[in-house]
Amino acid sequence: MTAAEFLDILHTAAKLKTTLRHCYTEGDRQESVADHSWRLALMALLLRDVEDFRGLDMDRVIRMCLIHDLGEAFIGDIPAFRKSDEEVRAEDDRFAAWIDRFPCPQRAEWAALLSEMFAQESGEARLYKALDKLEALISHNESDVDTWLPLEHELQLRYGQEEMQPFPYLISLRERIDDWTLRKTAAAQDPESADPRQP
Repeated sequence: MTAAEFLDILHTAAKLKTTLRHCYTEGDRQESVADHSWRLALMALLLRDVEDFRGLDMDRVIRMCLIHDLGEAFIGDIPAFRKSDEEVRAEDDRFAAWIDRFPCPQRAEWAALLSEMFAQESGEARLYKALDKLEALISHNESDVDTWLPLEHELQLRYGQEEMQPFPYLISLRERIDDWTLRKTAAAQDPESADPRQP
């Protein structure tokens, strides 16, 4: 990879630092796609030694987490509950076309990762997708409930349930996140209830 190619890829990826997501951080700053992708990769790193995931190539999962939203550098972020199939295809096509311009061996590696992520057949791809959903739930719980849309109060408890099913550890983690969600929404209704800020 030449210096020019390296810098060109980084310049495109840097757009995720200023591409905003629907969610807000604890400090009432709108979250960026880069914020989300970084913490998603950190989640995979933290889970490398968990028994449930010993049979998976967790370094591959981390790579998937790092690149999964790079298509949003071209079309921006659209919340999952608003994104149409046509918008998903447009994002995927732009991402794949960008990778096609990469030098080898990066082009081959990224194209293989992208194909595996789209297929959702490997344990690694399914885990990255489940973690992607969990990170969004955690981020929403960290944000002020006043920033939630009305539909998100119910969506927060069902979003990503199917993706958790292959992973007992994630099911347990999800139960804790759901408990946090319920405490948070209860506190919005009754300020005297338990402090919902901590998981």
